[in-house]
Amino acid sequence: MEHRLDHTIALLERTPGALDELLRGLPAEWTDANEGGDSWGPREIVAHLAHADRTDWMVRIRHLLDVGETQPFPPFDRLGQREAMQGKSLPEVLEDFTAARAASLDDLRALNLSLADLQRRGTHPTFGSVTLSQLLATWAAHDLTHLHQISRVMAHQYREAVGPWTQFLGVMQCGGHGG
Repeated sequence: MEHRLDHTIALLERTPGALDELLRGLPAEWTDANEGGDSWGPREIVAHLAHADRTDWMVRIRHLLDVGETQPFPPFDRLGQREAMQGKSLPEVLEDFTAARAASLDDLRALNLSLADLQRRGTHPTFGSVTLSQLLATWAAHDLTHLHQISRVMAHQYREAVGPWTQFLGVMQCGGHGG
């Protein structure tokens, strides 16, 4: 599927509500548990999404529009949510994400991007030249990656409880995809 800005915005504006509906009111055994080690639980994943909205997506969009390919994007602290979420309950993290996403989408809409803008290029520090369209499509796919991750992490909590059905549950077979 080709990237369409209206489709990207439609997905991005639904993510906070989907997460709120899935997670709010669940016990901490669901929302704070992870897959072991330094893996993230659902509350941390939501905090990561809020952190990215505040410090990555719109920052990089503006950077691309302002300086093009002359300077690489500023680095993103992909663990910055850990400090930002300290002392916050799941409802507070969900509300923080909802507010951050609303502000990001207001800013994105205010840019009034044209088709020509979407083809403008910036420089990613690892990938090199990328288009604004690719950056926006990645934002939507990033949300979907973390929705998938939350489902996987939550299913992991029942890995023993499901017994032999594990073999038929794809979510129990998934090895993870980063962060």
